[in-house]
Amino acid sequence: MIILDGNKLAKEILEDLAGEIREKQLQLKTAVILLGNNLISSSYVNKKKEACETVGVGFQLFNFPSDIGGSELREKIKKIIDDKSISGIVIQLPLPQKVDTSEILNLIPVSKDIDVLSDASFEKFSKNNLPILPPVVGAVNYIFEKYKIPIKGKKIVLIGKGKLVGKPLSVWLTNNEAEFYFIDKSVGNVGDFTKNSDIIISGAGFPGLVKKDMIKAGAVLIDVGTSSENGKIKGDIDSSAYQKASYVAPVPGGVGPLTIACLISNLVKINQKYE
Repeated sequence: MIILDGNKLAKEILEDLAGEIREKQLQLKTAVILLGNNLISSSYVNKKKEACETVGVGFQLFNFPSDIGGSELREKIKKIIDDKSISGIVIQLPLPQKVDTSEILNLIPVSKDIDVLSDASFEKFSKNNLPILPPVVGAVNYIFEKYKIPIKGKKIVLIGKGKLVGKPLSVWLTNNEAEFYFIDKSVGNVGDFTKNSDIIISGAGFPGLVKKDMIKAGAVLIDVGTSSENGKIKGDIDSSAYQKASYVAPVPGGVGPLTIACLISNLVKINQKYE
C-alpha cells in the first residue's frame, strides 16, 4: 500500500513551474476575490498565496464584505478583469447564499479563468477544447500519470456530483473513454458499487462514507471529499480502508495540495495560450 504524499508531489510541480517562469521571464499575477472572513476560505486563500510566492507569481487579494450589493460586486469584478496586469482570477467559493454564484463565475473570461468554473470555460473543457484542466481534474490526472495507474478497462466508481469535484471528474473520465458509475450517497448502499471497484474516487464531503468492508483488496482510493468533524478535517474514505488498498490519496494531504499546484500550472499554461 502506497500513501500518496500530495505535499511532496505539489512541491515537484511548483519547482518545475518556478524554473519555467524564470526561464521564460513570465510576468504573471493571480487575483483572488474573497467575500467575507470565513476562516476555512481564508486558509485556502493563504495556501494559494504561498504557492504563488513559491514560483515567483504576483498575488493580490480582493476581500469584499459578505453583504456587498450585487451590482457593486459586479462592477468591482469587472475592474479586476480589465486590469491587464492580472493574469488569472479566482473566485473563492463558497459565496454567501444571497449571491448568484453562477452569475459571478460567468463574469470571468476564459482567458483568465484558471479555475475553469465559468459556463464558457467548462463547455470548452467538456469538448476537449481548453488548454487547461479544472484543478481537481489536473490533480487526479497527475496522480494517475505519475504512478502509471490506468483507467481504461478498470471498474471505477465516482462518488459525489458536485460542481467542484464530481461534475468535472465525470467529464474527464468520459473524455478518456473510462467506464464508471457516477453516484452520490443518495443511492442508499454505496458499498454495492464500491466493493468490486478497482478505483474509487470520492468527493461527496461525507466523513467516513467508504468503510474498510466496502472495498476490495488492491483498490486505488482517491479521496477528494473534505468535511469537518469535531474540529478536524475528515475525508470520505475511512482510514481503516487504507490497509486494503494499493494506492491511497488521503484527506488531508493528498489531492488538496496538488489542486493548488495545478491551479498555478493553469495560470502559466493559459497565459501562454492566450497571450
